[in-house]
Amino acid sequence: MSRTVYVNGEYLPEEQATVSIFDRGFLFADGVYEVTSVIGGKLLDFDGHAARLERSLNELEMPNPISRDDLLAVHRELVSANGIEDGLVYLQITRGAADRDFAYPEDPTPTIVLFTQAKPGLADNPKAQTGMKVISIEDQRWGRRDIKTVQLLYPSMGKMMAKAAGADDAWMTEDGHVTEGTSNNAYIVKDGTIITRHLGTEILHGITRAAVLRFAKEAQMKVEERAFTLDEAKEADEAFITSASTFVMPVVEIDGTALGDGTPGPVARRLREIYLDESRKTAV
Repeated sequence: MSRTVYVNGEYLPEEQATVSIFDRGFLFADGVYEVTSVIGGKLLDFDGHAARLERSLNELEMPNPISRDDLLAVHRELVSANGIEDGLVYLQITRGAADRDFAYPEDPTPTIVLFTQAKPGLADNPKAQTGMKVISIEDQRWGRRDIKTVQLLYPSMGKMMAKAAGADDAWMTEDGHVTEGTSNNAYIVKDGTIITRHLGTEILHGITRAAVLRFAKEAQMKVEERAFTLDEAKEADEAFITSASTFVMPVVEIDGTALGDGTPGPVARRLREIYLDESRKTAV
C-alpha cells in the first residue's frame, strides 16, 4: 500500500514524490532532520523535536520553511492518512536546490519532506527484555555533532561494523571516552548513579535524553553529567541508551564484556517504564 508523504507543501503518494537532483541535501548533506515517535496514534515529545529542529536550522543559518503549528498539523495529517498507530514520522529540511557550489545560495528556498514508517509494537521491542550488545569504535564524525544533520554516513558504517561483529550497535569513543551511540545517547550506572556525557558539541542533545534525565531526577535518582571512559563503561553495574525510537534500551554487553549479570538492570528497566508512562500522558 502506498504511503502519503509530504513534499514542499503537497501531500502526495510516495511514488509521485520527488526532489531536485540539485538539492543541496543530496549534493552536500546540507540539511537537518528529526524523527518523532508515534504511540497509540499520538506524537511523543513533539515540542522538543520542533525546538531542536529550529536550533539546528539556526546553527546552519538555514531558513525555516514552516511554523511549529503548521508542522504539527502536517505530522498529524500524515499519521491519520497512513493509519499509523505505532511508528515514526521522519522530517527533513535542506537548504534547497541550487546549482552546485560550495558557497550557500542567496535567498534559498528550503526543501521540506516528511514521511511515516509503521512500527507495530514499537514500545514492546523484545530487546528491552534481553538487552543490547554494543562494540566500541573510534568516533570519526565532524565536530558539530550537536546539530542534527543528515550527514549520517559514519554512523551507518558504525551500524555495519556492529552487525559484522554480531552486536546490536556501536558506541563511539574519543580520547578513550564514550561520546554516544550511532543513533542514541549512552549511559552507564555505577553504585546507583546514572552517568551520561555532558552536553556540548561532541554529542547530540537528545530529546529523549532530556526527558529521561528529568524523570530520573524527579524519581530521586542520582545523575552525573560528565564524560566517562570505555573502561568505566565495561566495569559499570548496568548501561543503557536513549533515543526517540528505542526510548530507554538496556545494554548488557560492551566489547564482549558482560555488565552485571548480563541481563537488563533495574535502573534501565525502571526508567523505560517511567518514560513510556509519562510520555504517553503528554503525547499529542
